[in-house]
Amino acid sequence: MTQVLERPPVAPGGAPPAARRAAHRRVLLEWIAVHALGIAAALFFTLPFVFVVLTSLMSDQQALTRDLWPHTWEWGNYRTVLDTPGFLTWWRNTLLYAGLGTALTVASSVPVAYALAKFRFRGRHLSLLLVISMMMLPPQVIVIPMYLFWAKQLDLSGTLWPLIVPMAFGDAFSIFLLRQFLLTIPDEYLDAARVDGCGELRTLLRVVLPMARPGIAAVALFQFFYAWNDYFGPQIYASENPGAWTLSYGLESFKGAHHTDWNLTMAATVLVMAPVILVFFFAQKAFVEGVTLTGVKG
Repeated sequence: MTQVLERPPVAPGGAPPAARRAAHRRVLLEWIAVHALGIAAALFFTLPFVFVVLTSLMSDQQALTRDLWPHTWEWGNYRTVLDTPGFLTWWRNTLLYAGLGTALTVASSVPVAYALAKFRFRGRHLSLLLVISMMMLPPQVIVIPMYLFWAKQLDLSGTLWPLIVPMAFGDAFSIFLLRQFLLTIPDEYLDAARVDGCGELRTLLRVVLPMARPGIAAVALFQFFYAWNDYFGPQIYASENPGAWTLSYGLESFKGAHHTDWNLTMAATVLVMAPVILVFFFAQKAFVEGVTLTGVKG
């Protein structure tokens, strides 16, 4: 009697399950090998943030131990930080500094960048050279004469206005970045608007600005991040007045007052970082597009 041998079950793809699992493992290992550098970089930047978040949710006793995972989730740490006297004032001052400063920088830099990119006038290259030279000038070089001007002549020390008002006169880096982006806009669009009767201001507002949104978004984000994280400026002008402190400067004071409460210090750090992370998360597409296109044409 002939014995009938049963064939092993075949997976839908036509190969035995063991062979399919081996193929999947091989594909996974190949993907890890190809992206190993990117995975390492992602872990390098992500793990410190994860450590800060986990520590902010620990109790006072556990924050000083080697345990990396909270035994109990202490969400009240964030309420304790928000109830700290002056913390909400630091928030308000930082929003004023970053928001108003960003708006003034964009509003003052766009017309200058438009003129350098699209106008033909004598001294245009010299003007661009001056803008680039201002980018190379460290702010510490002019801090003493600027402080004497704002503090002694205008009596504005102890406020954030010495940091906000200069942004209404343009920023060298923002002008250069916008100028590079505006060079990518074809001149034919501008000529067509002029033929239809648009003046230069209307051409800028109705034609250039809608096409320059990615570049403007990139400049706005750069300026917002700079103002939000600025420590040097508030230390120079607002250190004598706690009511004018920003989050970056106030966080140093909070850390000094809670140098043994690492969970509260980390919770305050998370509250300072969270708005910047959220802003970049929702605007990263326009930001990346703007930064990429600024280098297309020079």
